[in-house]
Amino acid sequence: MREMIAALGRFGLFLLRILGAIRPSRSQWRDTVRQIYVIGARSVPIIAVGGAFVGLVMTLQGYRALVTFGAGNALGTMLSLTVFRELGPVLTAILFCGRAGSAMAAELGLMRATDQITSLSMMAIDPVGKVVVPRFVATVISVPLLTAVFIAFSILAGWFQAEFLLGVDGGYFWASLQSSVDLWEDYGQAFVKSAVFGVFCALIATHVGFHAKPTPEGTSVATTQAVVYGSLMVLFLDFLLSATLY
Repeated sequence: MREMIAALGRFGLFLLRILGAIRPSRSQWRDTVRQIYVIGARSVPIIAVGGAFVGLVMTLQGYRALVTFGAGNALGTMLSLTVFRELGPVLTAILFCGRAGSAMAAELGLMRATDQITSLSMMAIDPVGKVVVPRFVATVISVPLLTAVFIAFSILAGWFQAEFLLGVDGGYFWASLQSSVDLWEDYGQAFVKSAVFGVFCALIATHVGFHAKPTPEGTSVATTQAVVYGSLMVLFLDFLLSATLY
């Protein structure tokens, strides 16, 4: 228990250090834009493919369940609410942890192992502001946008399967989706969740990478911790946010 409390304190202090190192400088903004491309734009293919397959599976399983009760036309409602409220933000954050979170931890771990972070400190350059802040800000911006991509591909794939493979009328599908999705209750809160997930995914990945032991084993451990801790934190926060928001 003491170790857990100490770890929470270290993460909290590191977050304050990150927030204090954010500067409206041209170099930091340039590095942030580059990180948005590296960890955000390059994650679009896996997010899009993952969202499409989730939409296909949810449509197939949901149709079988709804037809049993004679409610096949409510397929759009079931798919949209499930994807917006739970699967979209959660699976996007978990996929992001596996793809980009591990990469951030590995990069920072290698920088620690090769003394690049120490060299920045010796040159009077804040290493947190130089290498951590751009990755942190880019993650907070990218995860909500990737969530939108995941949701869009899930719904489009679900509509395609519902209309062309299962025989559900497309008008009923889109009408039920439009009538059931609320701008704030579903759409807005999905992005509140994804923004919170982005903050903690970025914090965990940068913390374990920045403080990794300067050895190849330390980098490997940091990469594993970024994925495992980040995914578990996403599931834990999803429960808290769902209980609070809904």
